[in-house]
Amino acid sequence: MSTPRETILAALHARLSALPAAALRGDVLPERVPAEGLLILRDGEPGEPEVTLSPLAYHYQHRAEIEAVVQGGDRDAAFDALTASIAAALAADRTLGGLCDWVEAEAPRPVDLPVEGAASLKAAVIPVVLHYTTADPLA
Repeated sequence: MSTPRETILAALHARLSALPAAALRGDVLPERVPAEGLLILRDGEPGEPEVTLSPLAYHYQHRAEIEAVVQGGDRDAAFDALTASIAAALAADRTLGGLCDWVEAEAPRPVDLPVEGAASLKAAVIPVVLHYTTADPLA
């Protein structure tokens, strides 16, 4: 049986996989970026939880990261469309089917990355904060 953390991250990856861009989890950047764009979900950091007693509960604000990458002629428009699709996917269900209390993305900080012999990349890391509670930090 998966931990709540893994279940939530898998649900977030499934949500991203429904988008037109290719969605990977924890992989390295491939040599070729699909025309629709590429998303790589990184597990991130659960951080220090707030703890309540009676009953014992650990309240996390887990910071996962989505690496969003586009390549091609109209990178700005493609990047904008990609980030808008991520926002819409998260806004459609802020609890990922009741698995967590709240999901919210933070603004990306895009950068242009030159690629020798090919069109440059436009990429950003989009932090996603997952608010959830568990009875055990390892379970």
